[in-house]
Amino acid sequence: MTSRALLKVLKSESRRVALACSLILLSATATTAQDLVVKYDQSQLLRLPRPVAEIIIGNPSIADISVQAGNLLVITGKTFGITNVIALDSEKNVIQDQRIVVVREDARVVNVQRGGKRETYNCTPDCNPSLVVGDDQAYFETVGRMAERKIKFSETSAEGGGGGAAASQ
Repeated sequence: MTSRALLKVLKSESRRVALACSLILLSATATTAQDLVVKYDQSQLLRLPRPVAEIIIGNPSIADISVQAGNLLVITGKTFGITNVIALDSEKNVIQDQRIVVVREDARVVNVQRGGKRETYNCTPDCNPSLVVGDDQAYFETVGRMAERKIKFSETSAEGGGGGAAASQ
């Protein structure tokens, strides 16, 4: 077999593998009308019919949940995937068992491939590094450290009355 014929076979096979992976991903993340769809790094509100006493999260690495005002849940997408939340009342009765699907906001997201390494940027309107699971480890760690520094700066600013780094001097 010539190298040109081998290359053609490999391209055809890689297309079949990519199509199969896409179909698997689509079926795994297919949503139903009852699902609560939350975008990655964004929040959704879920109002319950009565106050909640306890929250159980199927996979806390996918979504974070906090209770506001007794019967209002704030659900934040932490990474892509499907999980559920079970809300219990004070007598351990199930108020709601809700499936949560965390999806990516595809609008204005740019992935840069450098060989086998991926970097993600959110371009709204300017492109800035984005912390996305699956990105190159060195890039992810660098962006993560920058995000931590930004959070600490914001916390210092809030505690010190708005001065940011200057407030701690």
